[in-house]
Amino acid sequence: MLGVMPRTAWAQAEPTEAAVLRDPDNPVLGNPDGDITIVEWFDFNCPYCRKLEPELRQVVQDDGKVRLVLKDWPILGPVSVVAARVALACKYQDKYDKAHDAMIGVSSRLTEPRIYELIADAGVDVDRAKKDLDTHAKAIDAMLARNNETAEGLGFRGTPSFIVGKFRVPGVLSMDEFEQVIADARKAKKAINKT
Repeated sequence: MLGVMPRTAWAQAEPTEAAVLRDPDNPVLGNPDGDITIVEWFDFNCPYCRKLEPELRQVVQDDGKVRLVLKDWPILGPVSVVAARVALACKYQDKYDKAHDAMIGVSSRLTEPRIYELIADAGVDVDRAKKDLDTHAKAIDAMLARNNETAEGLGFRGTPSFIVGKFRVPGVLSMDEFEQVIADARKAKKAINKT
């Protein structure tokens, strides 16, 4: 029923579970100790990512036991790279979630001036974000490279793409489909734990 990719469609060597689920540099929302992890690869300029974001957040909130890992994957041009780098720089002032929500919540394509306007309106210290971006550029760029490598290693072709538990889910899901794949992931986890 869900568009889970068959093993034969994977592009290259499969990334490790730790690289996908436990990269300590990737932002985590939802319940950090949740029993199921959803990993989302997204681009701030992706209209599908923007459309599903409220539904995904609602499912995570309603469930209460889902750990949501966000992997910035700026594949839609240079402004997407700027947006991802700026959002990740906001982590250093504990405002990644505010920057993320501000940028993913707009309906038009981002521009560099608009990025800074949005994060300022969200309560982010823009001057500090710019300084943090300069100071931590190497770490931020390394994380974006890891995010890209894992996405390609999993055979993803575009945004949004997801891992839900052990399932690869490329593409957009509705709230009902998210709820179903979370339930399926929990069943699969119980079956593995029983063996």
